Amino acid sequence: MSTPRFTPKTLSFLRALKRNNDREWFRARKDDYEAHVRMPMLAVIERLATDFQAFAPELVATPKCIYRMYRDTRFSDDKTPLKTNIAASFRWRGLDRHQGAGLYIEVAAQWVWVGGGMYAPETAQLAAVREHIAANHTHLRAIVESPGFRRAVGSLGGSTLQRVPRGYPADHAAAEYLRHRQFLAGKQFPPEFAYSPRFYSGVLGVYRQIAPLVRFLNEPLTG
Repeated sequence: MSTPRFTPKTLSFLRALKRNNDREWFRARKDDYEAHVRMPMLAVIERLATDFQAFAPELVATPKCIYRMYRDTRFSDDKTPLKTNIAASFRWRGLDRHQGAGLYIEVAAQWVWVGGGMYAPETAQLAAVREHIAANHTHLRAIVESPGFRRAVGSLGGSTLQRVPRGYPADHAAAEYLRHRQFLAGKQFPPEFAYSPRFYSGVLGVYRQIAPLVRFLNEPLTG
């Protein structure tokens, strides 16, 4: 069975879109977008829906995972109407799309980014995750300091506080993780990776290493 991937025409379209970020230009080339950008992403998602069953059956992979191309410009200084990438996120079953931790992929003219974690937790969610970390920090450490995790994505990233949050001692054994406001892990590839024969296996390899982190972060939110 051939593995799904994008093509050089995907990057050509995204580069052209970056030069011509205009609704009319995009509408006139909607068929090219469907053939060279959206359809390959749908093929990736369809295969992931099967492969997630082996290591993270809680992850949801459907066509609805793809983000819209049109940007919300109401509160942005950047008024260009279209995103110049195609991206999808895979939520945890039982949580809304932007709640909890999940996985993410983005293909742009400049890069391919594959990863996941918790990007913008609500205050109550972040508090619950910190309590979970404080009580189970050895488990978290085993995940993010494992050789496989480090080979795949390096170290745990995301914005952090300068100090341990109120309510926890400064010398807490999990201090470095309690300071996190985001919990992110991923790998950036060159754009040509999108159509490499190693594309899908590379994506799956990253996801297999991050899935235990995603599961750990969601445990206090899903019971």
